[in-house]
Parts: sequence; C-alpha cells; structure tokens
Amino acid sequence: MNQPNSNLEGEVGSSPITRTLALLGRISIGGGRRFLGMVGGMFLLLSTTLSHIFKGFFLPGASFKQEALLFQMVRVGVRAIPIVVLIELAIGMILPLQMFNQLDQFGQADQIATINAIAAFRELGPLMTAIVLSGFAGASIAAELGTMVTAEEIEALESLALNPVRFLVVPRLMATVIMTVMLSVIADVVMVAGGWLTAIRLGIDSDVYYQLTREAVNVTGFMTGLIKAGVFGLLIGLIACYLGLAVKPWQGSEGVGRATTNTVVYCIVAIIGADAVFTVIFYSYGLFT
Repeated sequence: MNQPNSNLEGEVGSSPITRTLALLGRISIGGGRRFLGMVGGMFLLLSTTLSHIFKGFFLPGASFKQEALLFQMVRVGVRAIPIVVLIELAIGMILPLQMFNQLDQFGQADQIATINAIAAFRELGPLMTAIVLSGFAGASIAAELGTMVTAEEIEALESLALNPVRFLVVPRLMATVIMTVMLSVIADVVMVAGGWLTAIRLGIDSDVYYQLTREAVNVTGFMTGLIKAGVFGLLIGLIACYLGLAVKPWQGSEGVGRATTNTVVYCIVAIIGADAVFTVIFYSYGLFT
C-alpha cells in the first residue's frame, strides 16, 4: 500500500529542481560557515595584535622593533606613491572633462572645482588608494606570510618562543593603516591638482578654481576621508595577514597563490562594503552638508 507513495517521493526527490535547491542550500551553508569562521579568526587575530601593540607602548620588554615598522612602511606605502599619484592624477583630469559640457550648459562650469574637491577628499582619494594597496601591499603580505608558513619559518619562530603575531603581524598591520592614511592625503592633493590642470585647459580661471576648492573642502569632509582610509588600511592588513597565516604547510605554492588571489578579492569587497556603510552613517549624521 505504501509502495506507490515511496516511488512518488523518490521521483520528487530526484527532480532537477529539488537537486538544484539542495545544491544551493549546501553551498550557502558551507559558504556561511567559512565566512563566519574567517570573521571569527580575523577578530581573534585583531584582538591579539591590538594586545601586542598596547603592550609594546607600555611594557619595554614587549615593545616591537621600530626598524621593522619603518621597513614595512617603506615597502607598503612609499613604493606605492608613484602608482597612486598616476591613478589619482588621471582621475582628477578625467572627471572635469566628463562634467564640463553638462555644467557649461547651465553656466556652472566653475563648479567643476567644487565637485572635484568633494569627490577627492570624501570618496575617491581614500577609496582608490585602498584599492591600489589591496593589490600592491595586500597581495605581497599574504604571499610573504604564506611562503613563510610553507617553509616552516613560522614553526621555527614558535620553537624559539617568539610570537609570530608580535614579530610579523604587528608591523605589517600598523604600516598598512598608517600608510593608507598618508597616501590618501597625497591622493587628495594630486586629484585636485589634476582637476586644476584640466580646468586651466578648459578656460576656467585659476584663482576661481582655487577659491571654490577652498570653500568645498572643510575639516569635517577631510576627517571623514581619513577615517575611511584608516579603516580601509586596517581591513587590508588584517585580511592579508590572516589569509597568509591560514595557508597550510602541505599546500605549497598552490596554497600561497590561492591566498594571494583571495586577499585581493576579499580586500576590494570589504573596502567597498565598508565605504558604503561609512557613507550611510556620515549622511545620517549630517556630516556631508
């Protein structure tokens, strides 16, 4: 009596729609677990890093080497200055060209200076700098730490009673935060300068451009951009260090390559998401007035 029902259930269970839904469910559950595991691991890494930074400032015996921090700052930030300047200069020159014809129809071509300055200091300066550093510094940090894991250098440090987080993560994380903020300031200035060069070619008076730029840029707008840059740098350093240290010794070069690729992708996604959250918060509190 129950055999027809069981056959019917088997046919339904083996239907393409059911199999597709089951596959999507397994993928979603697995992806959710990996995401939560990554977030939890990054939170633990961040808390441990902050603990070592705090101890380094107040406990002489637990201080980190300033030479290591300076080396990472040069490697992460100073060497990225040319590419950041090139990209921001190009954006600063392109943006006025895109806006000029539309604004000139209403006699507001001078407002190119206002739009360019606001876009640079509030949004494009820190955002483009962070995206550049995702590929320039984030991938490098992940590859370096991943290679150290596969070469068992991390185990060698631990066997010598040296904490890998203190000696490897702390200087890299601090360097990415500091240099992202500094490079964002350079990017802001370069983008405004690029807009000025284009404005001159379009017949806009230089003094007018300078005055409108000064009126558009205020302390609040400048500080919101720096806050974004600091958080972006924190995300880059944290994701890169976590994925680099997450490589398993037996994965070899394949694991290092996967960690490097994932670092760039995850950093860009995290930066865009954080930027959207910050923009909503700043607008909600009326900071963009």
